[in-house]
Amino acid sequence: MTNISIDFLNFTFATPFVLASGIWGTTASLLERAARAGCGAVTAKSCGPGPRAGHVNPSCVDWGHGLLNAIGLANPGAAAEAELLANAKTQLASLGVPLIASIFAGTAEEFGVVARIVAQAKPDMLEVNISCPNVHSEFGEPFAGNPTSTAEVTAQVKQALVGTGIPVIVKLAPNVPSVARIARAAVEAGADALCAINTMPGLILDIESGQTILANRSGGLSGSMLKPIALKCVYDIHKACPTTPIIGTGGVTTGQDAIEMIMAGATTVGIGSAIYYRGPAAIQQIKAEMIAWLEAHQIADLNSLRSLAHHEPLFSTVPTGAPVPAAH
Repeated sequence: MTNISIDFLNFTFATPFVLASGIWGTTASLLERAARAGCGAVTAKSCGPGPRAGHVNPSCVDWGHGLLNAIGLANPGAAAEAELLANAKTQLASLGVPLIASIFAGTAEEFGVVARIVAQAKPDMLEVNISCPNVHSEFGEPFAGNPTSTAEVTAQVKQALVGTGIPVIVKLAPNVPSVARIARAAVEAGADALCAINTMPGLILDIESGQTILANRSGGLSGSMLKPIALKCVYDIHKACPTTPIIGTGGVTTGQDAIEMIMAGATTVGIGSAIYYRGPAAIQQIKAEMIAWLEAHQIADLNSLRSLAHHEPLFSTVPTGAPVPAAH
């Protein structure tokens, strides 16, 4: 029987798939739905210090090559979120599926405050979304934009969680000069794992009016077009932090995509926009495709493929899509 279970921090996931933050909210019923659909772990929607309405519609658009969204971090606030998380934790525990909470904030200190509140729900892990803007920065640069602010946030969250035993996962952004440097800064500040990547900033215009389509003007790109960027980031992060677990996220829509993430160095694989494109059954479909590929290649354990891109090739065949040398 083909083994696709993976070890991540102190947990064993039945499958390598992690529901990405914001896809199915935080309610117990929806997160349980993702768990029953085949996720090895699920991530709740990000919450901040207080309630936030988010951006007005249109806040998401399918532009033909992926999605562009600017939801605006809509959430009920950390205190209300903690109640939702506590309910979800109870439901998921009966299924043996770990719960990952997710937080954001406007200052490094605020991250610590939110972490303490959310920790009361006893999530299994805590994801720290550092792609939100630093309100103390002159230009509102995201915390993920440089190693110093990344380390500051990570240290604040780790300090806030002392004694809880809750591991910290720092979620990184792709639009930086060196994601490897930022990943190393997070790990040196105490991050237990990393998630790579968040969406890529973008903007779409309506050519007839000359105006932006999203109410917020710009948004975050996701979908299959993001996969090569995510793979490059995961590859670079694994090379810089080879012993740090990574959730590889971005553009995974098929079982083959998920395998590529593992080969690039990811420990587990985030699933997000695939649910929009393939429906609620996406996770089961991706799982079936992954197992079919492994069986076709006579690979009994998914873990044997981890970080293959950093080592000697496993196969002697020409890679799919690679140019075939001309005969002489």
